[in-house]
Amino acid sequence: MAATNLLNHLEGERSTLPRLRTHITRRLSQTDHEGAQPTLHAATATIPGNSYIGPDGFLQGRGAPKLVSRSKSAQDPALARHLRQASESLTGVTFPQLTTTTP
Repeated sequence: MAATNLLNHLEGERSTLPRLRTHITRRLSQTDHEGAQPTLHAATATIPGNSYIGPDGFLQGRGAPKLVSRSKSAQDPALARHLRQASESLTGVTFPQLTTTTP
């Protein structure tokens, strides 16, 4: 989780909710730069196919990039096919067929 100020527009300036959210977010999250590191690592590093990069910290909520396990939904072939079909339908782009192996 990264502290990015994306939700600041939801409440008025004088509300206590933004101050509370900011306090909690600062304790639990990392900077936007740190939060981008797993994505940048996955895009630029040599990693095994069919793998996932996430933060190495508590509950994978923050920390340095590392190979982490994927959720059951992320491993569901039927759900992957549905997402692919929906993406192709919505974008008009046909994606090449990929062959994956389990890391």
